[in-house]
Amino acid sequence: MRTTVEQQWSGPVNWNALRAHPRFLYRRVADEGRGLLAVGVLSEALRPHFADGRATDWWFGHLSYAFDPAGERTLMMQQDAGPLPAARWWVPRWVFEWRGDRVALHALAPDVPEGLQLLEELMQPQPRTRQPIVPAAFRLRTDREEYLRRAERLKAHIQRGDIYEVNFCITREGNLPELDPFGAFGLLLRNTDADHAGFLRWDDHMALCASPERFLAFKDDRVWSQPMKGTRPRHPDPAEDERLARELANDPKERAENIMAVDVVRHDLSRVAAKASVVVEELCAVRQHARVHQMTSTVAARLAPGADPWDAVCAAFPMASMTGAPKLRAMELIQHVEDSPRGLFSGTLGFFAPDGTGDLNVVIRTLLHNTGTGRTTLSTGSALTAACDPAQEWNECELKANSVMTALWT
Repeated sequence: MRTTVEQQWSGPVNWNALRAHPRFLYRRVADEGRGLLAVGVLSEALRPHFADGRATDWWFGHLSYAFDPAGERTLMMQQDAGPLPAARWWVPRWVFEWRGDRVALHALAPDVPEGLQLLEELMQPQPRTRQPIVPAAFRLRTDREEYLRRAERLKAHIQRGDIYEVNFCITREGNLPELDPFGAFGLLLRNTDADHAGFLRWDDHMALCASPERFLAFKDDRVWSQPMKGTRPRHPDPAEDERLARELANDPKERAENIMAVDVVRHDLSRVAAKASVVVEELCAVRQHARVHQMTSTVAARLAPGADPWDAVCAAFPMASMTGAPKLRAMELIQHVEDSPRGLFSGTLGFFAPDGTGDLNVVIRTLLHNTGTGRTTLSTGSALTAACDPAQEWNECELKANSVMTALWT
């Protein structure tokens, strides 16, 4: 039986307090004013457990892009899932839950004193980290010319009708043995204010995630997804910033991308939803983030009787915004044009709580770092459609990468 201890909180979090802990996962849920940090492992499994539609305990975990719940992607599973398991979920030793100016520690009774000690350490001031990343630290695996050639190959498939849309990604990699991931994540979170940020440590493997995008969220029998397609940079001049937002809102190509992703989500959720419950609550809304404007839609449904949140995850993964339409054919083509397996990129970091809530993000705008080797990668992508200009899609990939790197060197 877990015990909950609640107290006042004044942030930010001192991420250095987690250096001695080989497994933890933090997730921010900004629209709920909520943050969750799971530390340690009591038990783990390939999937979270539910009873009567609710999680049996606090479950935290990840899915890599290679996760294949239905066994539909035999060819694609020849890809290496990356250094992490394709799927792993665990019940943590401690859960720290922030809501506004309060923080709650959820722990088994014998673990409460140690949990409170860690909480005190999390509340200590953290020294500011300056310039942990510079652009020159990275090299592109796919240069601009090769990207444009491969994009044209994908457009040929679109023109033949094989697919309607596909998300094509490129990767930067660097050797950064001096990177301090704890200081870097604090800086990344402060400078991006990412709504669905995440920070994962799995032994030597770290994910510093400044994601603005939600994959799935749950509240009792309600599930919703918020696919994000369409990007413009922010501008310091308010008039120019507003012009860029209007340009994004009225761009027919960007709207087509977003609407196709919405259609895929509607189809995915309909497989586990109660009859006639799938609705588009918001279509092609433009939202402002610290460094970019993003076009976002919201698709919601009620789970069918007998279905639980894991059924929805399996029906919708991997997310529409990172694959294409039709999803399986787009993924087959992605495998042939991208230079490396995506691993955790395009996967999800998330949690399910015993109160019937849950939230899973989209792992984008993310540094994947190995503390043992120093190897660090940053992947970004954009959607190709029949009407797209591959040169502009390349620029969008660059914009997204720069939104992360500038947050870490300015």
